[in-house]
Amino acid sequence: MSGSEALDYSKYFWQGSRVRLRPLRPGDAEQAFADSLDTPSRTTLELGVELPTSVPALREFMGRYGDCKDVDGVIIFCIETLDGTSVGGISWHTRSPKNGTFSFGVNVRTDQRRHRYAEEAARILFRYAFSERRFQKCTSACLSHNEASIRLHHKLGFVEEGRRRRQFYVNGRYHDETLFGLTREEFEANDQRSG
Repeated sequence: MSGSEALDYSKYFWQGSRVRLRPLRPGDAEQAFADSLDTPSRTTLELGVELPTSVPALREFMGRYGDCKDVDGVIIFCIETLDGTSVGGISWHTRSPKNGTFSFGVNVRTDQRRHRYAEEAARILFRYAFSERRFQKCTSACLSHNEASIRLHHKLGFVEEGRRRRQFYVNGRYHDETLFGLTREEFEANDQRSG
């Protein structure tokens, strides 16, 4: 197949109406480096202020996690628009087959937010986890002042289950963490309403 022929993704499980999930590629390192320069966004992800990185180091990271490899219980996908523009990433982690629970993390670049990319990417991942892998609950958390993440959790149907006080130290202060849970049944009901 030549590079000029368009692929037909119309029946592809990992695609929605706005985005598709794909494996990380070493070529994603340049964008990841640019993203690492947005310290406020990175600290909101509970990462705090990170040590400086480089494109070669990120290329190695992308290679290690590329092809949807499970590395220490974490699988990372790139979120791209239907025209192939990378807009962020989503991780699937903390999976417990015994208990049927899992967690996720999602980030969309600052200049690509407010297009519902994170919501659609999470719905794609959740459909896979609940319908194909038999998980029964997603657990999640975010910094209690992260209003965008809290709104996203509510849009996806999550229920607030609690708060951990002074859980993260970021920018010279301790921050609380809000805990969320989403059962398979809650997701399916919410997913039907949103579709």
